[in-house]
Amino acid sequence: MAIGALLYWLWTDAKVSTVGKAPFDNALAIPPLAEPTVEKDGTRVFDLRMQAGETEFRDGVRTPTWGFNGSYLGPTLRAKRGEKVRVRVSNTLDEPSTVHWHGMHLPARMDGGPHQMVAPGATWTPHWKVDQPAATLWYHPHPHGRTEDHVRRGLAGLFLLDDDTSGRLPLPRRYGVDDLPVVVQDVRFDGSRLAGDRGLMQNVGFLGDRTMVNGTLRPYRKVQDELMRLRLLNASTARTYAFGFADERDFALIGTDGGLLQQPARMDRIQLSPGERAEIVVRMKPGERVMLRSFPQRNYGDRGQRRFNGGDDTFDVLELRAAERLRPSPELPGTLVAAPELPDGEQAVKARHFDLKRSGINGRAMDMGRIDETVTRGTTEVWTIRNTDGMPHNFHVHDVQFRVMEVNGKTPPPELRGRKDTVFVPHGVTMKLALRFTGPADPDVPYMYHCHLLYHEDEGMMGQFVVVEKGRPAGSPPDHEGHGGHGDPDSPGRHSSHADQDDHGSHGGHRSHSTHPGHGDHGKEPAPAGQAHGHEAG
Repeated sequence: MAIGALLYWLWTDAKVSTVGKAPFDNALAIPPLAEPTVEKDGTRVFDLRMQAGETEFRDGVRTPTWGFNGSYLGPTLRAKRGEKVRVRVSNTLDEPSTVHWHGMHLPARMDGGPHQMVAPGATWTPHWKVDQPAATLWYHPHPHGRTEDHVRRGLAGLFLLDDDTSGRLPLPRRYGVDDLPVVVQDVRFDGSRLAGDRGLMQNVGFLGDRTMVNGTLRPYRKVQDELMRLRLLNASTARTYAFGFADERDFALIGTDGGLLQQPARMDRIQLSPGERAEIVVRMKPGERVMLRSFPQRNYGDRGQRRFNGGDDTFDVLELRAAERLRPSPELPGTLVAAPELPDGEQAVKARHFDLKRSGINGRAMDMGRIDETVTRGTTEVWTIRNTDGMPHNFHVHDVQFRVMEVNGKTPPPELRGRKDTVFVPHGVTMKLALRFTGPADPDVPYMYHCHLLYHEDEGMMGQFVVVEKGRPAGSPPDHEGHGGHGDPDSPGRHSSHADQDDHGSHGGHRSHSTHPGHGDHGKEPAPAGQAHGHEAG
């Protein structure tokens, strides 16, 4: 009887719902747009400082957090296709970390994976040319074995790409006005601190009991336009969401991880696992209020997996409040792009298979000194991803945007037909992906592929691949232990000393509330009195 009572308590206690539990009374913070300097050759130079601080998510309660240029989260970086970008990343934390440009096509030495560690007091300056379509990307740490902790503490931000094609389309595009960043995270508080422990039987990783958007608890946003574009990012470390609206209205999916779809797709749900993005456009009516919600998910595994790992949970996420009079918006075009820039599996020269298990991919846990796969620059491959592990996983590949060819032998649904770098792979699912590797070649510095449920990644669900010229072998990964500090400026571990850094705090570091520069500039709406504040430590 005691065991039965315990199991019943665990079962009933595991289900979480925030629907109708509290008023959404905090104005949504909008991460400020980073203000780069532009060099004579047109290079856009951004400054990011990883720092510790305190954030007042709840009135009068200061929570220890990390952020970029502020106490929590980071500014939104923005660049256009064809532009050169340089980012000066300084680390003022008391432990090493990295900054990975999730979804970006760039050289492996600039990728910000676990081989590009930035030591405390050091600066890392990656640089590359943007060579991919307009998209909603993001940046976050990637230290081996510590990624979940660093992201959960608040190190994350958006990186938006533009191009001429998207610039000509009649889409909502005023950042923070009719084009809203929506960075969704789940959190749980342990007193004044952010909790990070896993519940009993939670094998996907940390799951919170409430959500935040852009670092704002119970957020609302006043809107003035008929059409609102929401750039959804699942920045949670383990939780998967099924986003829709409380009144079941439909919306138009216009973009996925790597850019715009060929045509808008009408739907009423979009499922995003950790790391995935989606751009949706929803129509508003004057004076109405509508709640963005995450709904229960039936493709999450068996009943136990759904209950204990978040598949049964429901969250109210963001309330949109329409003004009594709305600015008219142009209708969405029937065609967004002629065709997404995606590889064709018909041209594949090699096939690879990846079995996803919590103990490792293809039966091997991550080894920083081992190259798992070697691919030839300029070729297309087909990767088959299979999950028979009894629990949810997902799969993220650095550097490339891939085509999902099949899901369990069938044509993928509309939300998987665009450019993707991360896919949700529940138990019992097999996917075929077409990937094209355009380089540049670097036999010594690897990219990663891994489960983006960050607890699983930290446990070892990750592998490494290098891109080489035809007929060339893989080299040897750089020494990870030293965290760099010397050598060639473009070497993966090269960092300048702290003395070489400037203080770049003038960019108005992002604390996801209106006390920070840029939060009131786009929506022209100040946060209410008592709204949370960020405090830089030391």
